[in-house]
Amino acid sequence: QVQLVESGGGVVQAGSSLRLSCAASARTLSNYVMGWFRQAPGKEREFVAAITWTGGRTYLPSSVKGRFIISRDNAKNTVYLQMNSLKPDDTAVYYCAAGDRVWNTANPTNYNYWGQGTQVTVSS
Repeated sequence: QVQLVESGGGVVQAGSSLRLSCAASARTLSNYVMGWFRQAPGKEREFVAAITWTGGRTYLPSSVKGRFIISRDNAKNTVYLQMNSLKPDDTAVYYCAAGDRVWNTANPTNYNYWGQGTQVTVSS
């Protein structure tokens, strides 16, 4: 029902910024929560940010709050993750996710659609 394609990843130095995009193909996203997760080698999938499509309410963990900003463009069916002041610990594959039965935005099992991911590498 929902197809997600991430883009915008790359290799950057610590302290720099990147803007990730997630283009969604769906009939409607009005009932969805859109999320960003990341996974580094040998680590569990980690919640990064989420936003409700209709209301635009955002959720971010303390690890990225103040550095990352999640937003969406309803007309373009696209969600963005602006990442500032990047750190080496931010290195991971970043995945866009969508769910229409999200009770806990930080739990990846609450999302039923996932993109293929985009690699973000931050060097020191």
